[in-house]
Amino acid sequence: MTRRALVTGATAGIGNAFARELAKRGVDLVIVARTTERLETLAAELRSKHQVEVDVVTADLSTAAGVQAASNALTDTTRPVDLLVNNAGASLAGWFGTTDMADEDRQLDLLVRAPMHLMDAAIKSMAGRGGGQIINVSSVAAFTPRGVYSAHKAWLLNLSQWADIHYDDVNISVQALCPGFVRTEFHERGEMDVSDVPRWMWLKADYVVKTSLRDLERDKTVSIPSMRYKALAGLAQHLPRTLVTRVAKRGR
Repeated sequence: MTRRALVTGATAGIGNAFARELAKRGVDLVIVARTTERLETLAAELRSKHQVEVDVVTADLSTAAGVQAASNALTDTTRPVDLLVNNAGASLAGWFGTTDMADEDRQLDLLVRAPMHLMDAAIKSMAGRGGGQIINVSSVAAFTPRGVYSAHKAWLLNLSQWADIHYDDVNISVQALCPGFVRTEFHERGEMDVSDVPRWMWLKADYVVKTSLRDLERDKTVSIPSMRYKALAGLAQHLPRTLVTRVAKRGR
């Protein structure tokens, strides 16, 4: 049973929904994000509403210092973390080849380097005390050719699938959560035009989180919320790459 969870990107979107749902279930939390004020506001609310312990870690996970701060919380033997939710993320509005490489480097650090380092810290800590769980928030974009973002998410999906098998003998479960379009601040922050995305493709963050946690209890390595996205992910793996790439341009 999860007693303490660390959630990155906890002040908005899917990460916020994870923090709220876990607190509702009586799980103590470590919440990580870049903005101290928003973290403290959320922490105070969850403590008051659900009587759980909530620690705050202000960290920019696109930096080495930020990753180290989160890693320190994961390896704290006095307050062990049973569940890591690697959620923090962002995207760039432009396509690779038109963007600034400094921005691409920050994205690589945030979407690949940070979850890799936090997984490493969590696995080494959990393996020494009987196991634990990791949820890596990937994306249904991992199944499509969609530029650098989908490549990062495909990397995370692949690593999660391998780790779930490899560390099963030390009782560590790893899930790749692969949602589609979710109503959050994500697209607005990335200055992306989502006007061409039909209403039926949008999911709610709390639904995504409840699906993920249910699938984690059922030991599902890949969690794809909603039947429509399960179908789309399946089709994406069998349809011609050119067609899938053209369709996947939506939401930019």
